[in-house]
Amino acid sequence: MPDLLLEVKNLSMHYDTLDGNVDAVKDISFSVKSGESFGLVGESGCGKTSVAMTLLQLQPDNSVITEGSIKLDGKELIGLSENDLRKVRWDSISIVFQGAMNAWNPVIKIGEQIREAMREHYPENSKQENIEKIDELFKMVGLDGSISERFPHELSGGMKQRAVIALALSCDPKIIIADEPTTALDVVIQDQILNEIKKVQDLLGLSLIYISHDIAVIAEMTDKIAVMYAGSIVEMGPTKDIFENPVHSYTRALLDSTPSIRGEKRKLKSLDGEPPSLINKIDGCSFAPRCPDRETKCNPTEHMRLVEIAPDHFVDICSQGKQ
Repeated sequence: MPDLLLEVKNLSMHYDTLDGNVDAVKDISFSVKSGESFGLVGESGCGKTSVAMTLLQLQPDNSVITEGSIKLDGKELIGLSENDLRKVRWDSISIVFQGAMNAWNPVIKIGEQIREAMREHYPENSKQENIEKIDELFKMVGLDGSISERFPHELSGGMKQRAVIALALSCDPKIIIADEPTTALDVVIQDQILNEIKKVQDLLGLSLIYISHDIAVIAEMTDKIAVMYAGSIVEMGPTKDIFENPVHSYTRALLDSTPSIRGEKRKLKSLDGEPPSLINKIDGCSFAPRCPDRETKCNPTEHMRLVEIAPDHFVDICSQGKQ
């Protein structure tokens, strides 16, 4: 069995705002094994990116981790000093940020920006060693080595995104978080970028956390997925099992709203209503007001919990619900 690389237990985090505490991450638990692809999927605002930032301890100053544990390779990350965290980031875990195409410094050449990260983690390496490694990384993601000497504005969106992936790989991390890495790219370039990520993962044996609102992309990229709603995981399990046997009403709603090129034609269904405000504390089922399967016997105030309904397949249900 692959070694357990990342273990998150009962993680909760909120943002302090003038209007109150925004409960962005509520009692999240999951694990990622070496070489495994894990997906976080859900509509915008469900807490996916907040989870990613918390894993890296890069969340904003107004965020507060109220409970939980994040262990990377057996090492607890919560409570580490900033100096110790800087040794972990990029070296053990790195990220391809959402909208990363616009994150490059416009007046510094691409290669120099990547070498800056490498100098921080590998001060003993010579400049030539770093240049050679960057050339290898560029080839790995489908770029020519000459990209190093170009400024960000000289690259297309797809080229900049590939360069960002090379940057995330520059310090040999064990796990990469890809937060909507194909945002703002056309579908042809999206497919190319996804293929590059999969190729690099297989070549280097990396673990991957892929974050997206597009459940079809998640299906292509992951071995296991967690479906998030209003800051919580409502269903989690092997990707194949989730798609063949979605149990939670929200998971089914996501699948019903996604077109498929296989099988019989079907009418897509939209989900009525809006996600709840995360400022007001929600007791029980946060999906109840929008749930198409809600019955009179359902108790929306019942404490929700993840229950294993099949091997490694968990769903958030209450004892009186239909799900």
